Amino acid sequence: MSCSFAVSPSLRREFVNPVSHRFFAPARIYQCRSKCEISRRGFAFKGIVASGVSIIGSSLVTEPGQGLERLPYKPEGYNYWTWKGHKIHYVVQGEGFPIVLIHGFGASAFHWRYNIPELAKRYKVYAIDLLGFGWSEKAIIEYDAMVWRDQVVDFLKEIVKEPAVVVGNSLGGFTALVAAAELPEKVAGVALLNSAGQFGDATKGTNQSEETTFQKVFLKRLKEIFQRVVLGFLFWQAKQPARIESVLKSVYINASNVDDYLVESITRPAADPNAGEVYYRLMTRFMLNQSKYTLDSVLSKLSCPLLLVWGDLDPWVGPAKAIRIKEFYPKTSIVNLQAGHCPHDEVPELVNKALMDWLSTVILEASLQTL
Repeated sequence: MSCSFAVSPSLRREFVNPVSHRFFAPARIYQCRSKCEISRRGFAFKGIVASGVSIIGSSLVTEPGQGLERLPYKPEGYNYWTWKGHKIHYVVQGEGFPIVLIHGFGASAFHWRYNIPELAKRYKVYAIDLLGFGWSEKAIIEYDAMVWRDQVVDFLKEIVKEPAVVVGNSLGGFTALVAAAELPEKVAGVALLNSAGQFGDATKGTNQSEETTFQKVFLKRLKEIFQRVVLGFLFWQAKQPARIESVLKSVYINASNVDDYLVESITRPAADPNAGEVYYRLMTRFMLNQSKYTLDSVLSKLSCPLLLVWGDLDPWVGPAKAIRIKEFYPKTSIVNLQAGHCPHDEVPELVNKALMDWLSTVILEASLQTL
């Protein structure tokens, strides 16, 4: 599958933050942001603004990716697990309390390239490719958010086999939430990085009149043919390396980490013979129907600590969503970063620090509960 960046801009915004325009935070909230100084190589990020459980980041100056160990890129992938007859790819490194990383729409475990080695110095880190993405099988199924929920739940049961903290970006963030709500005894905490999902009423249905035979037989078929032609062209266009690089640079405020490694990790899965059909199914079945699962309904079932690590300069998912999540779920801590939609890859050192500071507290709490 091609990356999250293979989606048309309007549809992509609807997916990652379909109702963000309704929840603008007061202007004064943004006055506390640190300023970014642009150098020839990149940004100097002056500080992390944090809130929630009295976490205040110290002033940090860093250049993304500099001096960090990077996960080696392997065209053949790392480890594979068979789930419901499908081949699932994952990476595992380190020893200690388990951390499970879940990528965003169209990305893969390799998107955590600067996080896995660092987190693995203290923890046992897993990074999984969701079904239909990355190095996992491009299964021809009806895709739904609950498919990935069930995949992560079974991964926790069969591979991790003990309580873990689940971390997700974009689509992976929403997947982490629904998995934690489904299996609370195996999830000690959840961290979201510019998560997908929307607030709304999941029980509110749409009033649709009964379809006529003409609509069912002719118009529905015509619509499907039109969708296949249009989406086929969009998929071909979106998987071109130049296009992927261009869209990545539009969501990375500092594009110094938009390199050949990252582009290759997105284009390679798109070459799979089934990738085009998976893309079509995601666009027509999942993306246009994802509003049936809302953040309200999921957060109401959550019981563990929640961390939001948010790139405030994300053109798709602004900080207003993070504020609303905290208002709805008080057991939330927020770390705001001057970054875009993928802060874990754009400013990995800041994300790693935020995660490890929070993890030390969450794991201690989890340990005390088992005594």
